[in-house]
Amino acid sequence: MLDTVGKGQTLIADAGYDSDRLRAEIKRRKAKCCIKPMPNRKKKYRPRKAVYAQRNRVERFFNRIKHFRAIASRFEKSAANYLALVKLAAARIWMRFMSP
Repeated sequence: MLDTVGKGQTLIADAGYDSDRLRAEIKRRKAKCCIKPMPNRKKKYRPRKAVYAQRNRVERFFNRIKHFRAIASRFEKSAANYLALVKLAAARIWMRFMSP
């Protein structure tokens, strides 16, 4: 997934991905990173709160999508069919929040 990060994009990651080598690689690609620093890090970085909050929204979406049994247990073995199930689940989640 790291190979898809390019110029002008932002990598948002958890503290588990906080390393100087990763930060240097992202900087070399002329991209930005928003990674929460490990508590024991000597040089502290401050992630932008508004950007880092987007990570939480993605985490919550993955938590909701795991409630669909066919997705959690990976019944469909082909990538195309599995992607279709994920899209259907995402549409169902979206419709739940859009209906009054």
